[in-house]
Amino acid sequence: MPHSVSLISTIAAGFGLALIFGFIAARMKLPALVGYLLAGVLIGPFTPGFVADAAIASQLAEIGVMLLMFGVGLHFSLDDLLAVRKIAVPGAVVQMTVATALGMGLAHWWGWNLGGALVFGLSLSVASTVVLLRALEARGVLDSANGRIAVGWLVVEDLAMVLVLVLLPPLGGWLSGRGEADVDSLWKTLGLTLLQVGGFVALMLVVGRRFFPWVLWQVQRTGSRELFTLCVVSAAVGIAFGATALFGVSFALGAFFAGMVMRESEFSHRAAEESLPLRDAFAVLFFVSVGMLFDPWVIVERPLQVLAVVAIIVVGKSLAAAALVLGFRYPLNTALTVSASLAQIGEFSFILVAMGASLGLLPPEGQSLVLAGALISIALNQLVFKAVEPLQQWILARSPIARKLEARDDPTAELPASTEEKYLSRQVVLVGYGRVGRRIAQALTAKQLPYVVVEQNREVVERLRSEGLMAVSGDAAEPVVLVQAHIANARMLVIATPDTLNVRQMVNTARTLNPEIEIVVRTHSEAEAKLLESENAGKIFLGEEELAQSMMRYVLERSTFAQHHT
Repeated sequence: MPHSVSLISTIAAGFGLALIFGFIAARMKLPALVGYLLAGVLIGPFTPGFVADAAIASQLAEIGVMLLMFGVGLHFSLDDLLAVRKIAVPGAVVQMTVATALGMGLAHWWGWNLGGALVFGLSLSVASTVVLLRALEARGVLDSANGRIAVGWLVVEDLAMVLVLVLLPPLGGWLSGRGEADVDSLWKTLGLTLLQVGGFVALMLVVGRRFFPWVLWQVQRTGSRELFTLCVVSAAVGIAFGATALFGVSFALGAFFAGMVMRESEFSHRAAEESLPLRDAFAVLFFVSVGMLFDPWVIVERPLQVLAVVAIIVVGKSLAAAALVLGFRYPLNTALTVSASLAQIGEFSFILVAMGASLGLLPPEGQSLVLAGALISIALNQLVFKAVEPLQQWILARSPIARKLEARDDPTAELPASTEEKYLSRQVVLVGYGRVGRRIAQALTAKQLPYVVVEQNREVVERLRSEGLMAVSGDAAEPVVLVQAHIANARMLVIATPDTLNVRQMVNTARTLNPEIEIVVRTHSEAEAKLLESENAGKIFLGEEELAQSMMRYVLERSTFAQHHT
């Protein structure tokens, strides 16, 4: 046996205890990640007994972040990112500014200097990649309009934090009061960073979109599943590391763009499936590593300070995000979903407080408070998500202002007065304008059949209208939205959105307003398909079933043709 088995012991203890405590948490109707966090606390340096190697656990967690962001990139196209830029860019900037200001104000009240207050505030302003994606995936809304907005918002936050981490060292002396800021050096550093990030993005979008799908195709031709999986993992980790080493961007951002360029390959879905077990396993190690950093005594010694930090993360950031989303005329459900997505902090916060401590900016208790806020907010996040729907109903039932905001005059929430009659009667109402919805719309256009698109993303609606197409913004689960699409006179309702949570509500609304309407539903869940069929919801298209039927028809046609010509 070798003398040093730190890697093996860390993985064995991390996975073993995570399984035990995750199982206990699940049986107690708590999120499994609470158990993973407790497992990390138990093998961390602040509790008695076995202590795992924190440095190794941290690096394993980084691999988890890379694989998870790579998986998101495989499902997130450049068009998806650009479609939410009008809300994600200003939203992320303003929300980070508000959260940073709240944190700085709290730190100033505690008597900290400017540098410590700034680092502390910034560390509370950026959400965790892993927690956000796990929460969206658990709710099945990662591919929905709300999920795309949240992910786009997160990407902007990551880009902002890349700049912060690069600019903090040159500003360290000035922020600590021990020296003057070198303005020329600062501008050079900022310009170089922007050039590096821009160069990486351009390289991935121009060269990577052609090269990496080609590599995946060549590996696929070998017929080796092991090589295919190895290619996927190598791309995720290798590109993420290269992006950090050569261009100075984060591992998470590098992996995300790696997934985006791999999405151009026809094997992107298989790549996502092959990397899923590894993504799940290393994501667990991420939560374990967070628990290892946590000192439980900080809750006993500084309970009011910990409570204030958690309040900024869970309440302050959420209110700022909700106000911004509502300000962009998105519905209350979108505002609450984005708020819940951002009501936690994670990996970037840990990196930032570690850098702040090394530069002498952050007081010793600062790191403990941020880690306490991270662990508590992560543990609470799934509960916050579960509260979205009840909270939405409670607000709308009790707040006239909220109801007025929901019903306010929005030019994209109803068809223009000049809409032609053909779009108001016997038209197709198409819910969702993603990959499937876009193809259906193109086919309807080619046949000159009138249709109205219902889409939650206002930017998509504005673009469609600029192209002369009829579209309405809003959640089709809300009866008023389908009313604005003139569902009462429509010939057919086509539900092409991947978010199947509210399909039954859409179907019930359509049937109530138009009993004769024909309904077509897309779903990826066999259980959901059976349930909808039992309720006579209309024609149900199950993704895997339709693929199998198409392949079967082709095989039979080709076999019959070959038989007749031999």
